Amino acid sequence: MARSPSRSLTLSEGLLAELHTEMRMCRRCLGAGFSITPGAVFSGPASARFLIVGQAPGASEAENGRPFNGSSGQRLFGWLAEAGWDEGVFRATQYITAITKCYPGKSSGGKGDRAPTREEQALCAPFLRRELDLVQPRVVVPVGSLAVRRFLGSSRLSDVVGTVINEPDGRSIVPLPHPSGVSLWLNRSENQERVHQALAHLRRLHYQLEPG
Repeated sequence: MARSPSRSLTLSEGLLAELHTEMRMCRRCLGAGFSITPGAVFSGPASARFLIVGQAPGASEAENGRPFNGSSGQRLFGWLAEAGWDEGVFRATQYITAITKCYPGKSSGGKGDRAPTREEQALCAPFLRRELDLVQPRVVVPVGSLAVRRFLGSSRLSDVVGTVINEPDGRSIVPLPHPSGVSLWLNRSENQERVHQALAHLRRLHYQLEPG
């Protein structure tokens, strides 16, 4: 007998809770010699239809245990407001994660956070695959170059921001740039227009998938 949708969702919720515990306890990067701050940062339910993937948590996110908690998050949720979402509603109903789950620390030059290495990304990759398998979002929003490369290969932001990539399995990908206040990419007017086009796509998908 086929499972009912509610029973399938309950099963996914249980498996996702187990995965969350596993991610919080993970110390793979420390074991490999990377000086990260352990403590995975993510949020959202198994029922989410939209899934945001950032690069890695920052210091504020690590301290508060909430993704996109700092100034970049303020800009991101300003963008999402343009797509029709209230921040509290989005955080409660949609899923937010990152390529690597723990704060990687400051860059060697002391300006900004360190980008996760390829090895760190590889160590965390099974977690992201399992999140995608359990949540099964209809729309994935990779935020920033590192996340965009994870889903779209070597694509440049200027080539993909403002577009919707429809995958064979029915999932849509809507790339966004990183919402950092120091992003030079966002200083160009044509790139700002690309962001507005991306948000228009997200607004349309939002009301298609969640018309209520």
